[in-house]
Amino acid sequence: MSNAAQAYSRTSHTTGAPREIEAQALLKAAQHLQDVQTNWQGPDKNMHKALLFNRRLWSIFMSAAETNDNPQPPEVRENILRIAIFVMRQTVDMQLDPDPAKLKSLISINCNIAAGLAGRV
Repeated sequence: MSNAAQAYSRTSHTTGAPREIEAQALLKAAQHLQDVQTNWQGPDKNMHKALLFNRRLWSIFMSAAETNDNPQPPEVRENILRIAIFVMRQTVDMQLDPDPAKLKSLISINCNIAAGLAGRV
């Protein structure tokens, strides 16, 4: 398990339910991306920081989905991996060809999954 995943695991045990923490992290990432989109002035430090935060978060989800001790059914884990791969591709595309409109899908994914984790769907 990566250092980030281990830190996340330790934190989740001491601060709240994992689903709640995951939802909060996704909403935080979505808010950073939304701030970049709303205040767009071209690619800048804030864009790169927001994309990095989101990519790291999805890397953790990807790693967790691939572990042998993951309790989720295989089809759920596969869906998480597919979404994570899409997020990674969108992130690279945004870095290579910055356009604030490209952030919409990342924001939407994060918000929708956070709502599902929080039971608001």
